[in-house]
Amino acid sequence: MIRLFSTFLLTLFFSCNDTFNKYEYINKDKVFVNEFNHTENSNIVQLSKGFTYYKSANKKTNTVPVVLVHGFSVPSYIWDPTFKLLSEKGYYVISLDLYGRGFSENVSESYTDELFANQVIQLLEKLNVDSAKFLGLSNGGRVISKIADINPSIVEKLVYVASSGFKYIDELNDKSVSKIEVSNFIKKNYPTISKGQLSDFKYPEKHSGWDIKYEELLKYKGFAKALISTRKNHYTMDSIHIKIQNSDIPVSTIWGDSDQVVLYKDFEKRIDSILPKRKEFFILDSGHLPHMENPYEFNKILLSILN
Repeated sequence: MIRLFSTFLLTLFFSCNDTFNKYEYINKDKVFVNEFNHTENSNIVQLSKGFTYYKSANKKTNTVPVVLVHGFSVPSYIWDPTFKLLSEKGYYVISLDLYGRGFSENVSESYTDELFANQVIQLLEKLNVDSAKFLGLSNGGRVISKIADINPSIVEKLVYVASSGFKYIDELNDKSVSKIEVSNFIKKNYPTISKGQLSDFKYPEKHSGWDIKYEELLKYKGFAKALISTRKNHYTMDSIHIKIQNSDIPVSTIWGDSDQVVLYKDFEKRIDSILPKRKEFFILDSGHLPHMENPYEFNKILLSILN
């Protein structure tokens, strides 16, 4: 009995240990950067707060670039269909991983809209870009709004896709993130968080493998902290959007008609009062990711906006 019980305890220990070790075991450090396998159009550059992964196409076209800013947790690969479209159409297009996501550094900073906005601005400075047209997906809408707040002179157009930046936020006083919070988040959320990404789609069965691709993100140490910190640093952006409304920056908003992640009805009256000059579009038969769910309609609208 003692031997059987000991075997049971050892099995339980190694089982729990394996579960723990499958998450956040890779450090994104200098070794990671040096050993990174670049593709033809991708690169990693050092910015003031940390290194940043980006890819670009058609840089030599000498046109105003289109900058794609991803959302809350899925990094730049979420924009791949749009990146492909724009690159094939001859646009100078840039896509990047924000700090704490994808292949960019998991920094020892509070993950604020300002941190992300300055990351994008500094990357454009590195690339000698004076102005750009910005697309912000979901939480990326907050980032492009902050870019326009910090440096409106570099913004030629703002295009919000399923943006979460128009919500009313009860701002937190304590924005710190403890080790216990991170540990509890990993234990509670990581076993199911990948499957949860499929809820972004109206018809998840059409996007097989999307959850498996997300699993790769859970290997990088600091990912959970980045997600928690980002959420804790949210605030209502009405004053910034009023500032944008009073500027000469053209604004367009694009929504999936069946989005269950960002509920348009929750802020419909607010956005009408704050950004009445915007051009607004709804993509039929789409959830939170209309550029992937109804690409024909989305691409047609996007190209009309950019042109």
